[in-house]
Amino acid sequence: MSAYSLRNSQPHLLLVMPSHQLVRKGAELGFRIWSLWDPEQLETDFAPQVAEASEELLLADFSDETQLRKTVARTARRHGIDAVLHGGHGNPALPVVREAWQLGLSTNPPAVYERLQALEGAGHEPASTPRVSVETLTVNGRHHMVGITAQRTTGAPHFHVTGHLHPAPLTEFERRTIETAVEERLTASGYCSGPAHTLVALLPHGPRILSCRTHLGGDRIPLLVDIAHGFDLEAAVFADLLGRSPVVPVAHQYAETGFFLLPEGRLLTYTGTENIAVTPWVRGARFPYSVGNLVASIGDPRARRAYVVVEGETPEHTRERIAKARGDLVAEIR
Repeated sequence: MSAYSLRNSQPHLLLVMPSHQLVRKGAELGFRIWSLWDPEQLETDFAPQVAEASEELLLADFSDETQLRKTVARTARRHGIDAVLHGGHGNPALPVVREAWQLGLSTNPPAVYERLQALEGAGHEPASTPRVSVETLTVNGRHHMVGITAQRTTGAPHFHVTGHLHPAPLTEFERRTIETAVEERLTASGYCSGPAHTLVALLPHGPRILSCRTHLGGDRIPLLVDIAHGFDLEAAVFADLLGRSPVVPVAHQYAETGFFLLPEGRLLTYTGTENIAVTPWVRGARFPYSVGNLVASIGDPRARRAYVVVEGETPEHTRERIAKARGDLVAEIR
């Protein structure tokens, strides 16, 4: 039995805040997808790509609960939507969740999301505490572990996140302990179906969950999983809708996302992006700035928009390749 009652031969989905990669993957698999975004949060260079991959790009003010719910209901009726899924980053918009549940387009009741948000960690772990994120896919109430990703940081004194390494270099005991904690959190919430991205602090006495959010990891973590394991996490989200459990191969190499570490200011000139893009071990890169744009500082979430993704045989190998790519980008910033 599938997780959802899909009435259409080509299932119709409403994806909330999805990446263009996720929308495109679903369209390639035969799903018809309508995308819903808050225009205040949709980056200018991503909007055309989301629109191109979607049947339609819908824009709504997510701070207006009444209008947001009306948009979801109207879209569902007009296009025969089979399911509503949260595809973006951050917590799901509860008005969307509530409307989807009322329309019978979600297998997870609103209380599930409310529990997960209420359980987010409020501790005060030192900035130096190592953190990992865990990607899971839940199918018909069973939680499948996809992989664990380690955060790279600047180190002392600020420990700003500078990238992600997958798979995280952990002992078997550490991995099992982390996975058990995540599975218990998802089970306690009543989560029935879909992806989850769980942030975990690795404390001396054991793992502590900081947040558990029902979407794919950001910062191109799905691409890291694909490079390391040969497992398409984005495609698996759509297989999940059909009740198909994921089978994740053992990782055969490492993959790393590294943010370009630029000073804050206005971009005057830059070179090197073309060379980075054609480097054999580079698997993805983005530099969203044009001359004259303001560049975000290290530690600002907006700085994560500029990145490079590499593959390598060891964590040291990927670290060296990230460093080389950063060195190849020459930017003059005032």
